[in-house]
Amino acid sequence: MNTDQYYADPRRAHRLYRDPRRGMIFGVCAGLAEYFAFDLKVTRILTVIGAMFAFPLVFASYVVLGIMLPRKPESDVYDPVQKQVRSDPHDMLSSVRYRFRDLDSRLQRLEKYVTSSRFDLDSEFRRLKD
Repeated sequence: MNTDQYYADPRRAHRLYRDPRRGMIFGVCAGLAEYFAFDLKVTRILTVIGAMFAFPLVFASYVVLGIMLPRKPESDVYDPVQKQVRSDPHDMLSSVRYRFRDLDSRLQRLEKYVTSSRFDLDSEFRRLKD
């Protein structure tokens, strides 16, 4: 499956899978970390801490998720942009806004130069030089 088709399909763009490629046992922690945009190590540490306090519940949940969750498709490519948007959309939007402001100011300076008499003068000098 093409990754463009995968991310274009809204039903599959944000789905919980288990990821055995990045996982240790079933890949449940890796799938949860990707789904909630957490760091994988933090997710594993929280799972171990949870197991210390409620081992039967955490163990049963882990086994059930390991059996019930579908395996992550092999053609799925990890998209860091999508992860960043999920984890902190406000920062991502601020970054995009800053980039557009910068591009807009550069474009304004370019338009100002092209429409100025200085541009015509520089063009004449280039023509005389050649």
